[in-house]
Amino acid sequence: MLRTTMGLAVAFLVIALIAGLFGFIGVGSLAWGGAKILFFIFLVLAVLAFVGGLFSRSRGSAWHA
Repeated sequence: MLRTTMGLAVAFLVIALIAGLFGFIGVGSLAWGGAKILFFIFLVLAVLAFVGGLFSRSRGSAWHA
């Protein structure tokens, strides 16, 4: 899920840059907005996965000790 979200964010970023290069301001700004939203969703999911991984590892090591 995290790789898919980050991939979509990068794809929207590339679309925004290409559209801006060719002068399609409306398409570029729309794609840029989508890239920003998807990037922040990716960041939130990545942090949640990291925190969840820390808790599962700490709980697992306490049970096996």
